[in-house]
Amino acid sequence: MSGHGVHRRIARRCAVEASPAPERPERPGRSGPPVPGRRAAGTAACPPPSAQAARSAQAGRSFPVLSAIEERLDHSGARGLAHAVERAVRDGALAPGTRLPPIRRVAVELALSPTTVGAAWRLLAREGAIRTDGRRGTRIAEGGPPDPARYRRALDRPARPVLDLSGGVPDAALLPRLDRALAGLTTAGTPATYLDEPVLPELAAVLRADWPHPVEEVTVVDGAMDALDRVLETLVRHGDRVVVEHPCFPPLVDLLESRGAEVVPVPLDAEGPEPDALAAALREPTAAVVLQPRAQNPTGISITGPRADRLADLIAEAGTILVEDDSAGAIAASPSRGPGRRIPDRTVHIRSFSKSHGPDLRMAAVGGPAEVMGEVLGRRRLGQGWSSRLLQRVLLSLLTDPASVAEVAAARETYARRRAAVVGELAARGVATGGTDGVNLWTPVRDETAAVERLRHEGIGVAPGSPFLLLTDAPGGDHVRVTVGLVPERDAARVAAVLAGAARA
Repeated sequence: MSGHGVHRRIARRCAVEASPAPERPERPGRSGPPVPGRRAAGTAACPPPSAQAARSAQAGRSFPVLSAIEERLDHSGARGLAHAVERAVRDGALAPGTRLPPIRRVAVELALSPTTVGAAWRLLAREGAIRTDGRRGTRIAEGGPPDPARYRRALDRPARPVLDLSGGVPDAALLPRLDRALAGLTTAGTPATYLDEPVLPELAAVLRADWPHPVEEVTVVDGAMDALDRVLETLVRHGDRVVVEHPCFPPLVDLLESRGAEVVPVPLDAEGPEPDALAAALREPTAAVVLQPRAQNPTGISITGPRADRLADLIAEAGTILVEDDSAGAIAASPSRGPGRRIPDRTVHIRSFSKSHGPDLRMAAVGGPAEVMGEVLGRRRLGQGWSSRLLQRVLLSLLTDPASVAEVAAARETYARRRAAVVGELAARGVATGGTDGVNLWTPVRDETAAVERLRHEGIGVAPGSPFLLLTDAPGGDHVRVTVGLVPERDAARVAAVLAGAARA
């Protein structure tokens, strides 16, 4: 254990022991001189630093695990301890399978309370960083199947409702027709080699022409979450800090926690992520900032131009990488004006085609700096290699065929009218909602559980808001997410009346 770590521990322990004890009323019959050998309240009993340091160093030799944690412990709270363990794993000081000492031993050696250590262990267990197995004790996790726990909670329902507004999916009737695209396909095609470029050159050209900023490398993968998974695999190591929005899309949080990342939430206001909160989050080293530039899921907030510029400056100053997840894509009414326009050299931009062209198309484009994209593509060549060029040709046709482009434009206008209709009907009933774009509506309710249950009895399914929340003490109250993009304008008044009733339940 380093001398710095030993003396830091001594300082914490002596500070605790030297703190004044609360005054207690004198018991009858207990007056008189102090008992020999008993330390008076408020008197520090720390031995000389050299002796204490020697004992602490001896403990460090006995518990090298504690040495690794101690050297990385910057804050004495539960989250600070959890982060120290994560950093030790990331740095290779704690290998998978390493057994952690008992909670009381950790508490004594690090001068923390057992309650603090227990809370830190619970945080680590929730993130999958440690595993507890009865008498075998608690160990650093060796990896296992990731569990989309938050996403499962958001979409869990006992039975399929008559009107399911919980899934965030597009209206199938508004997707562009595929017959024209499929008519031009006669064979699946064969690449010259298995190391051909993973994206069709003509598709890459179309994507670059519509990209929100200059981009060095662009490719296609199997959907936006596949893109996020591959990009974060490249950028994030166990224990790294990643800034996200609050509220946040649950699968992203599940993905980050499965990788052992420290998720750092930044609240949103009407213009996007709050600059002061982002600046505070970026004071510590951060591996990536992940934002949705428009039609944010679940709030429907789109980042304004001035706000995007301010966020870009903060990200550039911090020297981190921005990952823009444009999940709404072509059905968003707002233009794509995220921070990446100002800092393209440190931005990975993801463009999803699920809501505009169909979730089962399984297509998303991802582009960014050559250094990042080179590693993403290199890893992919070792496995899947590329996304189906057959599907790429379908996407190319949908992006260039005038009739298909017109169908997507009509869908975008329909979604905007549907959203406006429900928002207006809710406002007329005293329920004010935020956001301006996308298929989802972040709807405030008095009690989330009661609202979800009442709507279920009315035959309407919605997503509970709690899986989207990361800051438990943030203002705003309970919410549910309603996919209003599936509500025809003729049904807006009826659905809004039921929603308003549930909001007051």
